[in-house]
Amino acid sequence: MIVNASISSANYTILAQSRNELMVPENSPSISMWPYLLSSSQTRRLNKISVYADRGPSRGQSRLLYMNANALSVWREMGMPATVIGESHRPPHSAMLSFGMPFSE
Repeated sequence: MIVNASISSANYTILAQSRNELMVPENSPSISMWPYLLSSSQTRRLNKISVYADRGPSRGQSRLLYMNANALSVWREMGMPATVIGESHRPPHSAMLSFGMPFSE
């Protein structure tokens, strides 16, 4: 028996933000990423960035951010806090586009 299976890689990294992190407006990609892209002359990257946000399950994880690889790269370049808690093929239906472009299969 030959089994051909395709395991697709995760498209989004899941970051958790605590309630204290949410108190700092710059910890929101929708507030901080565009000014960073402008000041670093990287506005073309916007077309490849996808960030979704969803409510977290606890105070320690008040907000969940689903970032594609390009968004996560920018976030790290910016030196922003990133508590990675997992990966996902796509954000859940309850998550809303927070910054960048929507992506679909």
